[in-house]
Amino acid sequence: MSTKQQLTEDMKAAMRGGDKHKLGVVRLMLAAVKQREVDERVELDEAQVLAVLEKMLKQRKDSISQYVAAGREDLAEVERAEITVIETYLPSKLSDAELDALIEAAIAETGASSARDMGKVVGVVKAKAAGRADMGVASARIKARLGS
Repeated sequence: MSTKQQLTEDMKAAMRGGDKHKLGVVRLMLAAVKQREVDERVELDEAQVLAVLEKMLKQRKDSISQYVAAGREDLAEVERAEITVIETYLPSKLSDAELDALIEAAIAETGASSARDMGKVVGVVKAKAAGRADMGVASARIKARLGS
């Protein structure tokens, strides 16, 4: 079952079960997916749906840092609750060891030897990680490995 179909089924289940919080978050995710489909006039494939969810996750994390800085812990807690629901639809994250192995393989594949080759390595890692790694962390590790 695709992620989009799973979202639709979970929305129905949340309606039947009366889980208002999950229903609200699932509706937000479906709305974001449908909005992108309408904007681009295409049916999103699985990777594109996951990219939309990743973007939503990143937005929530940014909001949390802003709310905490403004002293609005109540709003930050709402965002954290949304993150837990969104994360259930994303593939499991790579462990540190798996990410390091992926970076090493990408460096070997591209023949990267200096920081100037970082873009090539990031491109390969991003394609292979496919939403299973935080690219900010991966970029920092690649930069450290290649030497800035």
